[in-house]
Amino acid sequence: MTYHIADENKIGPGALLRRTPGVTFILVGMIVLFTVGNPRFLSGANLTNVGLQASLLLMLALPMTLIILTAGLDLSVGALLGLCGVVIAALLVAGWSLPASIGAAMAVGLMVGAVNGFLIAHLGLPAFVVTLGTMGLCEGLSLVITNGDPIGNFTPALETFYRSTIVSVPVPVLASIGLYGLLWLVLYRTRFGNYVFAIGGNKDALHLAGINANLVHMGVYLLCSATVALSALLLLGRTNSAHPSVAVGMEFEAIAAVVLGGTSFEKGQGWLFGTVLGVLAISVLRNGLNVLSVQPALQVVCVGLLLIAALLIDRNRKRPSRGMA
Repeated sequence: MTYHIADENKIGPGALLRRTPGVTFILVGMIVLFTVGNPRFLSGANLTNVGLQASLLLMLALPMTLIILTAGLDLSVGALLGLCGVVIAALLVAGWSLPASIGAAMAVGLMVGAVNGFLIAHLGLPAFVVTLGTMGLCEGLSLVITNGDPIGNFTPALETFYRSTIVSVPVPVLASIGLYGLLWLVLYRTRFGNYVFAIGGNKDALHLAGINANLVHMGVYLLCSATVALSALLLLGRTNSAHPSVAVGMEFEAIAAVVLGGTSFEKGQGWLFGTVLGVLAISVLRNGLNVLSVQPALQVVCVGLLLIAALLIDRNRKRPSRGMA
C-alpha cells in the first residue's frame, strides 16, 4: 500500500509556483491596496497587531487542517474555545490556581474531542452533524456557567503573558510558530502523519493493512480539541475577560483559512503552510478593513468574498491534482 505523502521541503520552484494557492496573490494585492489606502498599515505597531490577530486564528486553523485532510470538519472549535475560556476564568475567580484551571479546561477539551472522534471515527456519523451538535453543547454550557454575563477580574497574569515579547516578537506569535513546527513534524515526519493523509485518501485501505485507522482518526479530533483548549489562554489574555459568545464564528474563519490555503475536503489533499497563508490573508484583510474603518459586519462579508475569489482563481489556474504538499 503506497500513499503519496507530501513534503514541503521537496518542492521545486516551478512546482511550488504551480501549487501556490491563489490566495497568495490576493494577499500581496491586499497589502499593496491597504498600504496605498493608509501608509500606517505597514508600520511596525500595526504589523505586530496583525501578528497577534493571526496567532490565535492560526492555533485553530493548523489542527483544523489535519481534520480536513481526513475529509472531516469540526464546527465546534469556536464554541469550545469560548467554553474553555469560561472554565478557566470561572475557576480562577473561584480560587483555583492557574495550572489547575488550565488542566480543567484541557480535560473539557479532550472530552469534547473524544466525543467528536468516537462518533465520527468509530460510529461513522457525519462530521458536520456531530460537531454541529457539540458546538451547540459547548455554547449552552458556556451560557449556563456564566448566565450570559462576562467573567472578569481573574488574574492579570494572562494579559501579561499575552502582551509579553521575546526578542521583540510577541509570545503569542512565537507560540503559534511553535505549534506550526510541532504539527509539521507530526504530519510530515511520523507514521501518524502518513495515516492522516491516508484516511482522507482511502480509510478502508488502512483497515485492510491492519492499521487501527479509527484510533488515528479519533486522535486527530483529540489533537484539535486539546490545541483549542490551550488557545483559550491567548483568548483570555487578549480580551482580559471570558464571554460565552466571544469566539462564536471563529470556526468559520479557521475553516476558511484552511480552504484558502489550498487544502481540499477530498482525498487527503493539502499542505500545512498553505493554512498559514490563509490565516495571513484573513488577518491582513480584517486589519486593513479596520484601518480603513470598515464596519465589522461588512468585514465578515469580505472574508466570504475572499474565500470565493481565491477558489475561483485556483479553479482557473490549476487542473485537479492529487497529493498537493
